[in-house]
Amino acid sequence: MDYKKLIIRGISYSQTQSGAYALLLEHEESKVKLPVVIGNFEAQSISLGLEKDLRPPRPLTHDLFSQFVTATGYHLESVIIYQIIDGVFFSNINFKNIETEEELTLDARTSDAVAMAVRFNAPIFTTSQVLNEAGILLELEMATNEDATADEEETDGEDSLRNMTNEELQILLEQVVKEEDFDAAVEIQEEIKRRKKKID
Repeated sequence: MDYKKLIIRGISYSQTQSGAYALLLEHEESKVKLPVVIGNFEAQSISLGLEKDLRPPRPLTHDLFSQFVTATGYHLESVIIYQIIDGVFFSNINFKNIETEEELTLDARTSDAVAMAVRFNAPIFTTSQVLNEAGILLELEMATNEDATADEEETDGEDSLRNMTNEELQILLEQVVKEEDFDAAVEIQEEIKRRKKKID
């Protein structure tokens, strides 16, 4: 089957479901977006998986399963979002044994599959049918306007971080990680990275 490769474009609060998040995947060639509604825990787990240098004090469920997969001699090869039924995405996680090359496929929620994929730097694919059924093509201008609105809403929080010294940011980062407030941790990490880029 001709699979379409997806890349993660971001995670934002869901506009349709209270307390949920929207994981935005994008087809590299057509730029068609695939929005997947996910829970708070999965959103945090995917965010932490993307931030390789940010580690929680204790392993999350996806970290634990990743360690188990590696310990048993397997590697996560790919994730395939193969169908959508009544708004629910269905995904497979494809593993391969490093020594025997034995293949193993497990059914998984898409949010869990993506959380695992980012920990193994594994590619995420979907089918043309899924893209046709659930994909949306956002105009660049529309997306830019949404980003501008989001930036305005987040200005207060960003300003408070920007007014802190590097030492204060590091202390705050350690504190929020201990409290397992990973959303705040990611924001602080982004501010630290922004400052490093300016220095470079």
